[in-house]
Amino acid sequence: MALNLPAIGQPAPDFTTLNQKEEEVTLSQLKGKKVVLYFYPKAMTPGCTVQACGLRDTQAELNKRNVVVLGLSPDAPKRLQKFIDRDELNFDLLSDEDHAIAELYGVWDMKKFMGREFMGVHRLTFIVDEEGTLVHIMEKVKTKSHHDDLLAVLDAL
Repeated sequence: MALNLPAIGQPAPDFTTLNQKEEEVTLSQLKGKKVVLYFYPKAMTPGCTVQACGLRDTQAELNKRNVVVLGLSPDAPKRLQKFIDRDELNFDLLSDEDHAIAELYGVWDMKKFMGREFMGVHRLTFIVDEEGTLVHIMEKVKTKSHHDDLLAVLDAL
């Protein structure tokens, strides 16, 4: 996978988009906290649900580390709210319907599934420090262990 990702050590690309409640969320307004931006293909699909529930269940550990989790997908806010309600998620999901943020972060690219090629979101996680600098990119994300892998990365930073 040859994605055109933003550079580590540089300011994280800023954006403003809507969350599940149709409230605006701007990355640069979260300075002072570590931000975990995780991109996933589609709300309420099996892998995305496993990944989100793992993060939900480690929220106390993430809070201890001063971390805000934001999940981004091309889903509309109403679908994101259904996902949160169905799985009792305890963090914001952000709508990237035009995939502009995914493009900004280099995760909107050609994918292959069951012999078909199509444009879509690659599952990657970006970690932004308290000053707004991109400090780590998790390129190999496993949905079942993402939350544990993320805690290990946070502890190593």
